[in-house]
Amino acid sequence: MTERAFLSFGSNIEPDRNLPRAVRELKPLGRVLAVSTVYQNPAVGPTPQPDFLNCAVLLETQLPPHALRAELRRLEGRLGRLRKSDKYAPRPIDIDIALYGSVTMQEAGMTIPDPDLLIHPYIAIPLAELDPHHRHPVSGESLGSIAERLRPQAALTARPIVTREMRTAAGLAAGAER
Repeated sequence: MTERAFLSFGSNIEPDRNLPRAVRELKPLGRVLAVSTVYQNPAVGPTPQPDFLNCAVLLETQLPPHALRAELRRLEGRLGRLRKSDKYAPRPIDIDIALYGSVTMQEAGMTIPDPDLLIHPYIAIPLAELDPHHRHPVSGESLGSIAERLRPQAALTARPIVTREMRTAAGLAAGAER
């Protein structure tokens, strides 16, 4: 049985290179259905660092959440991600499962839906582009409503060239959003 996994992507170390590489490496995990616009936004955290590029990817997968997370962590490692105690450290790639269909789960190190979806525009706005009518399984809000609520505090700049490269790397038509 397949499920739609909404993935949040981010990078602030060579993001123009690492984001397309990461989406290409998703192919063994399922079928990429859509890639959102890639946005540049200021890094969050106490230490100054380069801006992030963030986007969202809709993946149709047969992997259950734990197996998908394990594969995503392996993918991050292949692209040079070293997990540190500083959750705000710069990184070549960060891929999180923001939503997995209508699944809710909270375990050590894994919460679905990602609670940051309800507070960070750089997560919510790209996810809403994938399916604005999809309902958050806890709050009941549509992704479109969450994005609109957070839009006033957004500091996002669209990066169309990287967006096109992401969609090409995913095997989607250059302008395809869904």
